[in-house]
Amino acid sequence: MTAEEYILLYEKHLSGLCTPEEEELLMQYKDNFIIQDDHEVKLSNTDKRVKSSIYHRILRSISGNKKILSLSWWWAAAAVVLLAVGLGSLFLNNAPNQLMVNNKPRPVKSNVIKPGTTTAVLTLANGARIPLDDAANGVVAKAGNTSIKKLKNGLLSYADNGADAGTASNSLKNTITIPRGGLYTVVLPDGTYVWLNSESSLTYPVTFKGAERGVTLKGEAYFEVTKNKEKPFIVHIGNVNVKVLGTHFNVKAYQDDNVIKTTLLEGSVQLSNQASSALLAPGEQGITDQDYDHITLKKVNVSQVIAWKSGYFIFKEENIHDIMEQISRWYDVDVEYQGNMSNKTFGGIYSKNKDINELLKGLELTGLVHFKIEGRRIIVMT
Repeated sequence: MTAEEYILLYEKHLSGLCTPEEEELLMQYKDNFIIQDDHEVKLSNTDKRVKSSIYHRILRSISGNKKILSLSWWWAAAAVVLLAVGLGSLFLNNAPNQLMVNNKPRPVKSNVIKPGTTTAVLTLANGARIPLDDAANGVVAKAGNTSIKKLKNGLLSYADNGADAGTASNSLKNTITIPRGGLYTVVLPDGTYVWLNSESSLTYPVTFKGAERGVTLKGEAYFEVTKNKEKPFIVHIGNVNVKVLGTHFNVKAYQDDNVIKTTLLEGSVQLSNQASSALLAPGEQGITDQDYDHITLKKVNVSQVIAWKSGYFIFKEENIHDIMEQISRWYDVDVEYQGNMSNKTFGGIYSKNKDINELLKGLELTGLVHFKIEGRRIIVMT
């Protein structure tokens, strides 16, 4: 179990949503996650007050639980709370990385900017646009023998009624578009699940006919592809193609990033462009540069890459520009910078379901950055 997986599971525990099996898993791994003791790090009075406050918060959160927590267990819990608000860092055995807090944050102006929601627009082959958040559950449209259904808030599915739709329907394509401050999940005609992040779109046929299953992506999406050895699944992003038979992977291809990042969780993926190709193994990320002429492979923490799908931001030694880019898409805000932000990196885990003030206050506690909110504009200051 990785640190990020442990933290996400403990967040679920604090919310009272863990199953008995997940509670048992937490207890099983509790001794692998500890906080460095006070004799190793000299704490300021502010740090001691923070630790004391977190300890009492954890005790309240587990009131009624008859299990006796060991010292390492409640400090592991403290690490989770620290990371959740950006106050500190988790210590893994043999992996010391710490973030000390020596500065009180300036209060962030209390403008309430709510997090994103499940919202999307479906564009049919005939050009008709259907705002999915306004549509009632059930069939929202039909294309040939395929029914397009909104199953519940945030989920759209395609169901072939069984008859042969013919070759003509293969040319009928739909596009689902996710605005800033939104996300949505679509079940494609072959049963493939696609989770779409903010400011993204996916274009796909209403039935998959022919020798391949091809879709076109802009932005970011996580795919769980239904296996079909006879008909490979291909994601087209500009001049880059991601080809699979059936697997789980994430593609991040925002135009502003100037790179395309494909991260494999399981199975195999063939990444190709105009000049080269590469085969990814689980845990690897393929990075294609803006000129589409080079592919770089590297090992990554996949839990961090797909945290957006689970409702979290996970930052690890990331610069403030990359962090604010993610925040601006999810909260639908503009960002302005004042001062030199270079050579400043941040880490932490934050819930995407909270208003933006809590996240910004957590970042401010590092003492490296401050924020001011003016309407829907966030001013980042040194």
